[in-house]
Amino acid sequence: MPTSLGRASTDAASRYAKQLASHFGRKIPTEETPEGGHRLTFQQTDVLLQPATDHLLIRVVAPDASALTAVQDVVGSHLERFGRRNELTVTWERP
Repeated sequence: MPTSLGRASTDAASRYAKQLASHFGRKIPTEETPEGGHRLTFQQTDVLLQPATDHLLIRVVAPDASALTAVQDVVGSHLERFGRRNELTVTWERP
């Protein structure tokens, strides 16, 4: 299954992860992980938000490349909009 990794440098990773989960939780299933992150489920696409001290790691696993790109764009654009004041950007790579 196609996978991509996003990274956003920030010292407020936990806050942004919680904000994204809360925002999307109105429309899709979300859950908090034991490690303090959040899992979002967009139909058949899983998003794992893993906060660290100096960044937020975003792992997207989708059934196909089209779904991967779509969810990556939605999650990335929302995160960048939430972090606009701090000039937050998400960089993506496919392992």
